[in-house]
Amino acid sequence: MADPQKTAPGERNIEQAITSLKKGSYLLKYGRRGKPKFCPFRLSNDESLLLWYSGKEEKQLKLSTVSRIIPGQRTATFQRYPRPEKEYQSFSLIYNDRSLDLICKDKDEAEIWFVGLKALVTRGNNCKWRLESRTDDSLYYDSPNSGTRRSTPSFSAFSEIISYTAASKSSSQAESLANSSLSSGSVDNSSNRNSASEAFRVSLSSAVSSSSQGSYHEDFDSIGDVFIWGEGIADGILGGGVHRVGALSSSEMDAFLPKALESKLVLDVHSIGCGYRHAVIVTKQGDIFSWGEESGGRLGHGVEMDVFHPKLIDTLGGVNIELVACGEYHTCAVTYSGDLYTWGDGTHNSGMLGHGNECNLAGIRVSYVSCGPWHTAIVTSAGQLFTFGDGTFGALGHGDLSSANIPREVETLKGLRTTRVACGVWHTAAVVEVVNESVESSTRSSNGRLFTWGDGDKSQLGHADREPRLVPECVNALSTENICRVACGHSLTIALTTSGLVYTMGSTAHGQLGCPASDGKVPTRVGDKIADSFVEDIACGSYHVAVLTSKAEVYTWGKGLNGQLGHGDSDHRNKPALVEFLKDKQVKSVFCGSNFTAVVCLHKWIPSVDHSTCVGCRNPFNFRRKRHNCYNCGLVFCKSCTSKKSIKASLAPSSNKPYRVCDDCYLKLKKAAAESVPSVQTPSLRSGTLLRLASFGSIIQTESSQSKLPDSQDSHLFPALNGKPLMRGFAPSKSSNSLSIDSKKHLSVSEPSARISCQSTSSVSSKSSPRQSYEDINDHLKHRNDILSQEVISLRTQVEDLTHKSKSLEAELERTSKQLKEVTAVAADEAGKCKSAKEIIKSLTAQLKEMVERLPEGHNTDSSTEPYAENSSSILHHSLDESHIRNTVIPKNEGSSNVSNLILANGAKTQSVKAEWVVQDEPGVYVSLSSQPGGGNELRRVRFRYLPFAIL
Repeated sequence: MADPQKTAPGERNIEQAITSLKKGSYLLKYGRRGKPKFCPFRLSNDESLLLWYSGKEEKQLKLSTVSRIIPGQRTATFQRYPRPEKEYQSFSLIYNDRSLDLICKDKDEAEIWFVGLKALVTRGNNCKWRLESRTDDSLYYDSPNSGTRRSTPSFSAFSEIISYTAASKSSSQAESLANSSLSSGSVDNSSNRNSASEAFRVSLSSAVSSSSQGSYHEDFDSIGDVFIWGEGIADGILGGGVHRVGALSSSEMDAFLPKALESKLVLDVHSIGCGYRHAVIVTKQGDIFSWGEESGGRLGHGVEMDVFHPKLIDTLGGVNIELVACGEYHTCAVTYSGDLYTWGDGTHNSGMLGHGNECNLAGIRVSYVSCGPWHTAIVTSAGQLFTFGDGTFGALGHGDLSSANIPREVETLKGLRTTRVACGVWHTAAVVEVVNESVESSTRSSNGRLFTWGDGDKSQLGHADREPRLVPECVNALSTENICRVACGHSLTIALTTSGLVYTMGSTAHGQLGCPASDGKVPTRVGDKIADSFVEDIACGSYHVAVLTSKAEVYTWGKGLNGQLGHGDSDHRNKPALVEFLKDKQVKSVFCGSNFTAVVCLHKWIPSVDHSTCVGCRNPFNFRRKRHNCYNCGLVFCKSCTSKKSIKASLAPSSNKPYRVCDDCYLKLKKAAAESVPSVQTPSLRSGTLLRLASFGSIIQTESSQSKLPDSQDSHLFPALNGKPLMRGFAPSKSSNSLSIDSKKHLSVSEPSARISCQSTSSVSSKSSPRQSYEDINDHLKHRNDILSQEVISLRTQVEDLTHKSKSLEAELERTSKQLKEVTAVAADEAGKCKSAKEIIKSLTAQLKEMVERLPEGHNTDSSTEPYAENSSSILHHSLDESHIRNTVIPKNEGSSNVSNLILANGAKTQSVKAEWVVQDEPGVYVSLSSQPGGGNELRRVRFRYLPFAIL
């Protein structure tokens, strides 16, 4: 665990390098016989041995026997298979008149191996580095009178030595240059940590993955690796991609199986805080890193920009962080001294940061913190509970619905000791120690009781009802249990007892209770596959749950739409299900974000003899399934898992021919090639030209002493070999930023006749240092180039998102236009039909009137005739309107039909009073007539009958 005192930046660099060496990686090893081979290398836990496997045989090299480290390819072994393009990735360890010759994955990995091994070889193996680095400071001083820590020749920059070596091979003035060496600049311990941290650009995929056996308690100092899965982890920003959640489909954005966290830094992870599409990591050294989608400043980097990989929060560089918590819009961190830091909330400003005008936590030591989407709760070392933020539904527990923008103690729990607290969306739960007094035995004991308050609409408070609580109230159903931990989701509460039992209460949506038979109104024990297991840790997302058992097994259940359960699909689970992918991992802790999950696993070394299965498909190797190394990460795969080839493989023997790489490396290389941004290159100057510029620069400084060059936050002694900032701890101090030529000091790195320049302290003032001024300008330009490159990447991401949205809108517009055309055509067709119907009605009305006029004269003046005609016309109009004419075509009148054609409806009917008969006047038109006692005929009704077109 991290020490209370923060270590110096230079020491932290070396610790990170040694941490990377302990994790190990595959290196290309040259031998005296045969071709170069991939071998897994790592540093032993006691930091005294360098271990590797050649075939099935374990080999080791005592670092105490190493006399020096030679960068580049300068030994006779390297000359057997020269690889000049890998010059900057190669180094040799000289021991007992022999050499161990290695090639790293890239220049950054070579830098880390060189720095770590150089530090270990220099100090010897008398004691642990972490102890020596804090007690014996004389190792880093060039002189007793030096006021700042100096970098010794043993810590000379690997890239600088390589650069000089390459230059000496090609320059005709190599011998004269070897006679003059540069003085060493001092290390500024207060220099900015950003560029130094970014120097360790190591992908964790190149480290040897772990397969754990047995208990992890024996490996207290083991390195922590992170596996993460769920929403936005596959190609989203949280997983190292460039797309925000929603820009692509769920299958492309989400990871349905755990994947190793990719980072440009070497992180020895202690704890993780998971929020809403962002996360924060705390290392064992007390450093804090954040990454993900930026919103309201919740990442803490001071800029509104998404971060694709864990990045050090510079503002907290001088403090030791112990734990961290993330809400949806803000983040909180607690130091070892009990100080609370909060940031974010810039979007909603709901007061959950606690930075009110009257905020005063002086003398209060914070021991635990929990963040909800809209409020925050903290526990002090004295057991006090403070809450602040949005008080809707009484989530703060102060007896009302008011909000608080400063920490306010929960009065109901005064006098009791609160140990844990968890914040949901609109409810809160806390574990409070309650003293039990026994009258018979006169003994006192304390048990952890669960108190809940806030919104209870989904019974998440566990009080067997749906009523809200404005103040904390004990959950009586768990009064007999000793609660030790609690976690809250959207409408869910989980409690863990000291006996390893898990209880859930709240909404039954997505099966998040883990008990299909439970209604969630009262706490219910989760059984099934974890019924006989001892649960050590619990975590809760918005709608899913993850638990860790004493056997280091991870079980998840609940909502699985975004793959947050880690079972390889998007199905929900209503019972605990084992995450099979982590079965062979030694999981130490588990964490949940809103829709993603993360675990910290102990990093274990896998020897070569354990590589009996493919790293990709996990199928065992046999006579037909041969082993193949990936030429980018060096891991062992089968042929089918390394079917793809790339010309950009970092360990490829030749850059003119594609070589086998695994699927993951192929995607990374392809993605890197697509996202590569050409940066402004600083022209390299030869030594002679540099001296002339220095002379000219001194004249300029003499004439214009008032002008000041822009200060660079990260100045380096390292040449710009690859356009990347290099490690902190090796940069010249701002207080002594001058260089002078000193021909009396030399550093031998190979043959006695070979000399290279080393750097020592100079007392010349900054105004007489034109070369340093040039380096300041160069570093400033590099820093600006890095910023511009990040901005270009961000703008490209925005362009891609906008392009995707534009295409979606265009498709939607095209679909809407098509629908509009279809509707217009239907409307035109219906209008035509309506017009035809009106013409038909008009024609039939005229025919009806004409038919009435043809009746006998005695009935022409009958007053009842016209109403019948009008009624028949209205009936016809109504009938035609209801049936929309049904595409019928009725011909015009072709003349009156023969009146003698008589059709009686339903046969001939006889009536006692009046005889009635039906006459078909025209096809489809029937007139009912009846005879009157006076001898006349009376019109009774007119009926119309629909006839098909064929009949007409």
